[in-house]
Formats: sequence, structure tokens, C-alpha cells
Amino acid sequence: MTYDLLRSLGLTTVFGNPGSTEQPFLQEFPDDFTYVLALQEASVIAMADGFAQVTGRPALVNVHSSAGLGNAVGNLVAAYHGSTPLIVTSGQQHRELVIGDPYLGNREATTMPKPWVKWSYEPARAEDVPEAFMRAYAMALQPPAGPVYLSIPLDDWKRPLAGYTRARTVGNRVAPDPDRLRQFADRISASSRPALVFGPEVDRGGGWDAAIALAEKLRAAVYGAPLLDRASFPEDHPLFRGPLGMSVKTISDRLTGHDLVVVIGAEAFRYYPYVPGDYLPAGTELLQITANPEVAAAARVGDSLLGDTHTAIGLLLNMVADGTARTAPAPMERSRELPVSRTPNSPLTPPEVYAALSRVRPADAVIVNESTSTMAQQVEWLPTVRTGSFFATASGGIGWGTPAAVGVALGDREKGVERPVLGLIGDGSFQYSVQAVWTAAQHKLPIVYVVMRNGEYSILKSFAVLEETPGVPGLDLPGLDIATVARGFGCRAVDVRTTEDLERELTEALAADTTTVIVVSTQPQKAML
Repeated sequence: MTYDLLRSLGLTTVFGNPGSTEQPFLQEFPDDFTYVLALQEASVIAMADGFAQVTGRPALVNVHSSAGLGNAVGNLVAAYHGSTPLIVTSGQQHRELVIGDPYLGNREATTMPKPWVKWSYEPARAEDVPEAFMRAYAMALQPPAGPVYLSIPLDDWKRPLAGYTRARTVGNRVAPDPDRLRQFADRISASSRPALVFGPEVDRGGGWDAAIALAEKLRAAVYGAPLLDRASFPEDHPLFRGPLGMSVKTISDRLTGHDLVVVIGAEAFRYYPYVPGDYLPAGTELLQITANPEVAAAARVGDSLLGDTHTAIGLLLNMVADGTARTAPAPMERSRELPVSRTPNSPLTPPEVYAALSRVRPADAVIVNESTSTMAQQVEWLPTVRTGSFFATASGGIGWGTPAAVGVALGDREKGVERPVLGLIGDGSFQYSVQAVWTAAQHKLPIVYVVMRNGEYSILKSFAVLEETPGVPGLDLPGLDIATVARGFGCRAVDVRTTEDLERELTEALAADTTTVIVVSTQPQKAML
């Protein structure tokens, strides 16, 4: 009966790693369902995350009791911050045994995944299992979307149920208050030098084209929101001014000269390193539009409006005055400087790697980036120019990118879309979820991982300088043979040391019928904090 409901909701792909308490759910697995096996639960969550983002609907996850859920929580944080609709399930021990704390019992099942789920529930009766799934689906999808959790006692699957006929549909867009939106439009029209900051909600909600139209009508500068997990504006557009920065001081400095900042679909702001400064420059005001009440409440400055960002942008287009009288902002500077040397660099510098990738990257390629110390180089050399073609972790933890690329590729296959997936991964990040490449190889996914092997946690060394904390241990990563490990998981894998080799291997990998891991020896890159 539950499978019938899941089928009606389109939840026919299950991401998981099975355990004994989950086998009653998985028995006689239907032929029209797909089980995507990952070798560790954190990878299970990230794969489902990427899949849900690409397909635009909730993904179903099945992990093992408390131990498997514990493994999964790190990437559950990313799904929560990224507003990804996931239905995460795990098996609870037999109801008759639970009171005695049995082996594999989940003591406080509904508490364990909090606060990184919107809703957490264990059915009071076996008969409630289908309806729990129905509510989980609604909760995961409704704004702000996000992961939910169900703990299901293993013996519940043995209880017969006559039928469940209360399948429902739910909406996932909430319109903004028209009067407040009109006030926002009037303030935007009156601005002499507005700035727009488009965040991940815009791309997730299908607002890419509307964002371009609004920026062009206003003739406003556009900045990338701090620590983007989805790009929502073409980074090669003349109005694009580049990333906003991450610290209070950096963001305030970047916004100097703008009398109004309009943040749409993003936090105001997602700060990372603590570098004190003014939250806004003198004389600058801020407006925020978001579908997430928590994001609105957490803003340190400005006035907020709740509502679906795509809807709000579309309405604003008809409300704001034309901005042709404004002076167009200067486009983002792209120095694209490469080292000048009579002999080739070995190891390569990150700009050399990105320059080589830019020469052979297919125009329709999607990028999943978890090379945290080289994000600035990616924007400079590999700008995102299409909707739904850039993904990164929303949590700040590592180990998300490698399996998320698997989910993105599976999502494309589900939709009938053919495009290469490039996973740009740091060598430290790759180790957190290296087993995910096995799933990629098993499904013959068109993923090319480019692993930048600099032998250290470069982003942390950059923070050690910023925070004046010398002598921190554990920041070097010697002795990793990444290509050999990848081959052991069934991937095609190569080591490269020159840009010529990188371009040749990437070109061959794009035409291969399997997943490829290209390991590039690189020099450490000081991150731009």
C-alpha cells in the first residue's frame, strides 16, 4: 500500500544503504522502482540532494537506524541550508523490543536529526505509515522546502492495511504581500544606484530569466550572494560585478556607493570569517525578498518581504520604473593572469588548471564545485552562464560535492537530459566521500571529476593566516594516491601534470562511457577571504 502511494507521488527512486531494520521495507522491491546504492550514508544524502535539485521534486532516502542516520547528518545539514526536499527514512527496531533498548534501537529517533529537518516523526500505529509518508511529502515540498525524517518500526511493514486513498497534491509557491511589494518597487524606482544580489532561491525557483530581465530594466549592478550553492544570474553578463565577499567588512566595502541593495532569494548576508566592519555602508539601505521566514528573521539589517522569489521578481518587473537614465555599472574585471615562466610550472597553479578547463569545457556542462580554496578562480575562468548548471554545498562542510555530482547526473538521466557533469573537487574533500565514485561507475554516469591535488587543506591554511593561529596541526595531506583508489572503485583514472595533458585527458573523458577521475597536481592556492 505504501509503495502505491510512493508511486503516485513519483517517489520511485530510493537512495540508500540497507540495514537489517530496513529490509522489511525493501522486501519484494518493485520492478518499476530504482534503488541507488551508495557505500556510506553521507554519500546517500548528497546523491539524493543533487537528484532532488535537478528533478525539482522530493527524493526518497533510506538509511540504517541511528548509526546510519548519524553518518548521514553531516550532509543533512547541507540539504537543510540548501532547502532541498528530501524524505529521509530509517528503520526502527521491532515495537515489542523498543522499550528494552535493543540492539539497533533508535533511542530518541525523532530527536536525533534535529534541528536539520523540518519535521521528524515516528508513526504511533502501523496503520499510520502511508499517511506519514503523505505528510512528509507535503512538508518537504512546501516553502521553505527541506528535508524531513520518518522512523518506521520494522514490524510495521508486516501489518496489513485495507487501503489508503487520501493521496493529495500541495502547492509550493506563496505570493508576496502586494502592498508591501509595491512599497519595495517604489523604493527601487527611486534609487539612483541600486545593487541586486540574487541568491540560490532564484535559480531553484526557476527565476533565472526573470532575474536577468529585472537587472536589465533597472540597469543595476548584480553581485553574487556570499557562498553560493546555486548561481542565479549569468556570470558573464555585463551587469555582473562578481562575488560579493564573505565577511562583514568585505561585503560593506563592496557595496559602497550604492544607495539601495536588493537581496532576492538569499540571506542578508551569509557571513563566514569574522572581519568586523559596518553591516552596510553609510547612506545605503537594504531590501530583502525571500520565501524563508527564518532567513528573513536572521537578517542583521534591512527590511524583508516574504514570498516566492520567482513570483516576486515577475511582479516587480511590471512595477519598477525603467532605469535607462542610470549609468551602467562597469562589468566584473577578469584579469585572467597566468604565470609567466620559461619552463612549465610543475605543479600547476590553479589559474592554469582553470584556464585549461575553460578551453575544453563543453558549453552545456554542469559544474559541481567543492574545491573551496579556488572558488574565485572558477568564477573568473569558468563563469556559470546557464540556469541549473552550478551546484555547491550549502553547509560549509566537505564531502558533499563528490556524491552530489552523482545525484545531478542521475537527475539529468531521469529527465532525459544529456550533458557532462564536471566535479571540481579538492583532494581533501574527495577523501570524505571517495566511495561515491563507485556508484557513479556502476551507473556509467558521464561525470568527470577533476581533483586538484595540492597536498593540504589550503582553505584552512588561509584561515590560519587570517585568524593569526600559526602551528595548527593536521593541515597537510601527504601520501594520497587518489587515482589508484578511484580505479579500485571501477573508474577510469589518470594523473596529469601539464595543461596539455589535462586538456587531452578531459577531452577523452568527455567521450568515455564511464566515470573518469583526473588528478591534477597543483600548487596551494591562498583563498580570497
